[in-house]
Parts: sequence; structure tokens; C-alpha cells
Amino acid sequence: MKVLKFGGTSVGTPDTIKGLIEILRGAYERGERFAVVFSAFSKVTDTLIEMATLASKGNAEYNTVFEKVKKRHLDAIEALLEPAQRSAVQTAIEANFAALGNVLQGIFLLHEISPRSLDFVVSFGERNAALIIAHAMRQRGIPTEFLDARRVVRTDAHFGSAKVDFETTNQLIQAHFAAHPQVQSITGFIGSTADGITTTLGRGGSDYTAAIFGAALDAEAIEIWTDVDGVMTADPRRVKKAFTLPAMSYREAMEMSHFGAKVIYPPTIQPALNKQIPLVIRNTFNPAFPGTFISTQAGEDHAHPVKGISSINQICLLTLQGSGLFGVPGIAARLFNALALGGVNVVIITQGSSESSITFAVSPQQAKLAQKTAEKEFQYELRSGLVEPLKIEDNLAVVAVVGENMRYQPGIAGHLFSALGKNGINIVAIAQGSSELNISIVVGAADETKALNAIHEAFFLSDTKTLHLFVVGVGLIGATLLRQILQQTEYLRSKRHLEIKLVGLANSRKMLFKADGIALENWREQLDSATEDFSMPQFVRHMRSLNLPNAIFVDNTASAEVAGFYEQILEGSISISTPNKQAASSPYLQYHRLKQLAARRGVQWRYETNVGAGLPIITTLSDLIHSGDRILKIEGVFSGTLSYIFNTFCSADNHEAFSAIVAEAKRRGLTEPDPRDDLSGADVRRKLLILARETGLALESNDVAVENILPQPCLAVHSVEEFFHELEKHDAHFEQMRRDALDAGKVLRFVAKLEDGRASVELLPYDQQHPFYFLSGSDNMVVFTTERYRERPLVVRGPGAGAEVTAAGIFAEVMSISQQ
Repeated sequence: MKVLKFGGTSVGTPDTIKGLIEILRGAYERGERFAVVFSAFSKVTDTLIEMATLASKGNAEYNTVFEKVKKRHLDAIEALLEPAQRSAVQTAIEANFAALGNVLQGIFLLHEISPRSLDFVVSFGERNAALIIAHAMRQRGIPTEFLDARRVVRTDAHFGSAKVDFETTNQLIQAHFAAHPQVQSITGFIGSTADGITTTLGRGGSDYTAAIFGAALDAEAIEIWTDVDGVMTADPRRVKKAFTLPAMSYREAMEMSHFGAKVIYPPTIQPALNKQIPLVIRNTFNPAFPGTFISTQAGEDHAHPVKGISSINQICLLTLQGSGLFGVPGIAARLFNALALGGVNVVIITQGSSESSITFAVSPQQAKLAQKTAEKEFQYELRSGLVEPLKIEDNLAVVAVVGENMRYQPGIAGHLFSALGKNGINIVAIAQGSSELNISIVVGAADETKALNAIHEAFFLSDTKTLHLFVVGVGLIGATLLRQILQQTEYLRSKRHLEIKLVGLANSRKMLFKADGIALENWREQLDSATEDFSMPQFVRHMRSLNLPNAIFVDNTASAEVAGFYEQILEGSISISTPNKQAASSPYLQYHRLKQLAARRGVQWRYETNVGAGLPIITTLSDLIHSGDRILKIEGVFSGTLSYIFNTFCSADNHEAFSAIVAEAKRRGLTEPDPRDDLSGADVRRKLLILARETGLALESNDVAVENILPQPCLAVHSVEEFFHELEKHDAHFEQMRRDALDAGKVLRFVAKLEDGRASVELLPYDQQHPFYFLSGSDNMVVFTTERYRERPLVVRGPGAGAEVTAAGIFAEVMSISQQ
């Protein structure tokens, strides 16, 4: 024998009722024995309470609501039953509504509704539903009998939440089933007193009815049919990657329910638990899915010692503290006895070993009551200064990690705290019992969803990580980065167990946010059709309000305005990857502040592509320093533009004038619109400054000496055309410099150099003994001379500019952040 219960959306419409009947017909054809408990049609209980409330206020509008509910039931009869089968059930339903109408009329005349009358009113929901469905089951060939549970479920007269007399109830149920072999269609939620007065069983009443019948009949299982596939690892509305658990223990299910998971209401399944009858959560709309099997055993899933994560989204913390608590016996007893007598429900309790404070959580509605009650109990200690007035901390949430197998695996708490810490989530309080069934943490309410996702990923998706990417700047570099990520999507998912989800995107005109991800295949079209104008302050607000775990901001601009928001971004526990040199070359105080802020928030501020695009220059320098090597000298050709110009100009077979080579570089798009921006060495200065700071030097921009290689007349003119005209006049000057270098067996290179704490940028000659001599094209090169690389310096060489390599460098940085 099984007891099945259907409620909520399972009995929402005639179509869903037809679906559940097919489920029951299949079970009957398989030879299974079962009884079925039904709730009222979806939302009908609430509507019955509404019409009773209207009537009690003397509002005749209750009649309109009454007629709608009556029509809904009569329509259900027409939809579910053939014409020849309708008469008897229609008569019964009409009689029920006539009785209900009489009661409501009495309530309307008296302007009063008692708990007893309200129980009678709401009982019609289950009585009508179970009766109609019983006839529909019979029509489909299932020999079914309607059972009004008031005949067999005996209770006291505590209306609204009646207590069951199990001894009498069990005898009546067993006697009834012995005399009635048909399938029973049972009303959930209701019972009656010994003298036949209708009562209701309180919250979760229909589940309770199923448990009562299951226990009385020693059922092999109780199946709760609902609209989800079973118990999920977390709330799927908050955690998109939550999945159904195949099995869990009663203790785990009740613990998750206590902390907000809508699995079962613990008091309702106590009769089944006492008899150790398994509970199965099934989906009416996906009957082929096996659901979740809940029994006395937790199962041996040591791969997932945590079974689920749930939360209570608004709680308040109160703390009783003071020197008068230390070593005094009975303090906790006094506190919690007073709270119990005051009707305060305590959610969690935590106390340090110092015994100087006790912290407990309550609902916001009871916070003031709890404070007043506790301070009244400790009024003497308060007057004497032995304890402090209780403070209330609000806007908090409790997140609970539940699993009976946690006790068998060390490091669970450490893994939990690490997942939260890496995502910048501050833990306000912690509670854990010695059974290790539950670890509860209190966090800010704004961090609740972020905490749920971070913990879920850490424990259930440890092989798969999701990065949430916010990208500002979708020009050449930004667009190339998104293309590269798209091309690698399948590889990252299958080989690296990594999903990169683009959740925020902006260009100079518009911005777009999608927490579920912006499709990389058509991001441009989506951004073009976005309705929100771009504003960097608003972009940052959106990022921080989404509060997603594993979040990275990518700045593909050269904007000082965007860089000015890095502090707010890092403060929001969002890592940054950028080719934008503005922040890393800003005044040292601001640079150092950002560094400290990133470290304090446990996030990354990465700017490898500031120097050498995709070349691993900063990474190499960092590795040398962290491994204990001492940097003696850094030399670098950091400008692809200037590298191309001087490599071409100083080649042995060159016959072009210096001005012609600069013009060709501009034509190829290698220079800024005004080539003087490149030839001034300002960009090289910024790159050298960044490297100098990486070595630990607190240099400012003006500490880097830059040689001016352009004659003054070239700088004095305004337009680019005038500049080239003046530059042609000085070709002989540059040709003489080139000739002098070639005659000495050398070539000219525009070099940044850091040595003995001094930083400079200048045009220097190099012979074949130096790696710079062999540079070609627009390559960058950096030469590290260190204690370990003194005789043969360490050389990094390659393309130092271009969308492909710069985007690849950012991509690599994003991957590196994901591993940390």
C-alpha cells in the first residue's frame, strides 16, 4: 500500500487533473495498491478565506467571489466528466455550496467569524475537490470511493491547527480500509472532533493527512506529488544550476525545510517518520522522473557530503554581552527561557568559548520583542553595568549548508569559508552543532544570492566553475576578445570545466545586462538594440547590485574616467583585467591604494597587457621577484610603433628618409593619429613606470626621464600636415644619427631602462652583443638582467601590439584569475 498526495498546481486545472488521473491509472494497471489524498483546487483555500473575511466585514462582495468559486467547480465537472456521469456529483457540489452559502450569510449578518466557522468554510475546498476527482477516477476505470477524512481523522477542538488523537484515528482508518477495498479519494487538511465538529490541521495539512494515513496503514511509501522534480540542492530561482537530489535522509530534509527550503513541513511528516516510512517527492508534470527518496538513511554519497543549501532571507541578530556573563551559570537558561515565555522563536544561537556574549537570530517582526524581553530579564545586570543593552543588527540572512555525511569528511567548514571569502562575502556569525548535520552562517541580506551560488559551485560543481564577465569597450580589442572566448567555449567547458558567462556589456553609447548571460554569437545585435544609455556610474551600480560570484570586470578602453571607477569595482569584490594603463600609471598613492584594496577584498587587479600586450612581461618580472631573484636592470623596447620605425630606419638596406618611414607607419595604422604622441615617448614612460612599481619602487611619472628625440620646430607646429613638413626638413639630422651608428657597427633603438633605481627613456645605439640589435618589424623586447641571469640576461620578445595578441593576453589573464 502506498499513500499518494496531490495538491497545489497538480490540481490547478481540469487538464492537470486529467494528467494526475493518468498517473493513477498507470499505477492501478501495474497492480499497485494505493490511496490518494487531495488538496483543494489551486488557490481555492485562499479564496475561501477571502470570502469569509469579506463577509465578516459586512462586505457583500463576498457573493461575487462565492459565485466565481462555485462556477469553477461546476466547470471542472463539465470538463472532467461525461454528461451521463455528471448528475450525481453536480447535485452533491450544489448541496455543498448551498451549505457554504448559508454559513457565509450568517457570518455576513453577524459581522464576525470564529476560528470554528472559518475551519468549516475552508473545509469545502478539499471536500469538493476530492469528490469531483473521485468521480473522474471512476470514469477512467479506477474503482474509487470518496472518503471525507472527517469520518476517520479525530482531533481536539483547537481550530485552525487541531491536534490529532492518533489512537482513535488509527483505529478508524484501519477499520475503514478493512471494509472498503476500493481506491480511496481522501480529503486532505481536515478532520473532526469526537462530536463531529469540522477542524483543520494547520499549515501543510494535506501532507499531514497523507502522513497520518500512511502511518496508520503501515504504507510502504508516501508519495508527495508536486510541480518540481524533487528536492533540489538549492532554490532554483536563486541558483540556476541547482539540481534534483536522488536521495536524502529525513533529518536532512527537515533541516533544509527549517531554513526555508519548500520541501516538507517537518511537523506534518512526523507520523511517517515515527514509522520510518519513506517519503518520495515526485513531479506531476514529469512523472517519468524518479524524484527524491527521503528515508532514515542519508546515503553513501561521499562525493557530495553536502546535500543541500537553503536560506532565510531576512533575520535580525541580537547580542547579549558584558563582563557579567563570564563564568556565571544559568545565563543562557535565563535568556532563552525568557524568550520562550515571551513567544519569541529563535532561529540560530551562537556563543564563543569566552562566555562573554551570546548571539541569537530572530525574525525582523520579533526583533523588538526579543530585545525588550531580554532586557527585562537582565534589568538588574543592565543597571549594574554587567551587561550591555542588546543591539539589533538587521538586513541579514541565514544560509545553511546541510548534509549528514559532512561529519565523515574533514575540511568542509574550511571549504565553505574559502568559497565565501574569495567572493568578498563577509560572515557575520557562525553556528554549527557537534553532529555536523548543519553549518549555518549569517551574511548580509544583499549577499544572500551570491553566497548561495558561491557555496553551490564550491560543493556541487567543484569540477565546473562559472565566471561572470562584465566588459566595457567593444572596439577592436573588445570584439576580438569576445570572439576568442566564443571560439574556446566548448574547449573550456569540456576540458577545463569552465564556463565564461558574459553578463554585462557596454560601448560608448549603450549598455546591456543579463544575469543569465548574453549570447556571444550575436552580442553586437543585442547591444545595438539595448535601450539603456551608457553611464559608467550606472554600469558600476548594475554590476554591484547583481552581486554575482566569480565576477571579473574587463576594461578595454584607454579611458581615465573608466579607470577612475576601479576603486568602487574592487570594493565590490569584483576582479579587474585591463589593457588600460591609466590606473597603473596614476599617482603612486592611488596605485598603491588600488593594490591594497584588491588584496584586502581578496580579488585581483591584473594589467599584464599594459606592457607588451600579450607578452608575459609583468608575469615574468613577478615570478623572478617572488622566487627570490634580485633585479639588476630592465631594458625594454615597449613601443611597437617606435620599434617598427627604428628597426626599418636602421636596417642596412634602407634607403628611405626618416620622415617617409614615419609616414608609412601612420599609413599602416601603427601610429596614433598624431605620430608625435608616439615619438614623444609618453606611452613608453607609462610602461616603464608600471614595471618600476612592480619591482617595488615608489616612482612617479616625472621620475622617469624621457629624451626628446624630435627637433623643436616639429613640436611647435599645430597640425599633423605641418608636423610632417617640418620633419622632412630634419631628415638629414636623423640620417646623420643613423650613419654614425652604422659606422660603429650599431643600430638605434628607442629604449626604456631601469637601473639602480633610475628610470629613463632614450634613443640609444646597440651592437651585435646586445639582443636589441636583432629586433625586426614591430616586435617588443624586454631584457631582464638579474642575479641569476647576469651573464646571459632573460629575454622576452614578440608582438607588443595588435588586437589579437592583446585580446589573447586579456583572455589569459581572465583564465588566471579563474584559477585563483
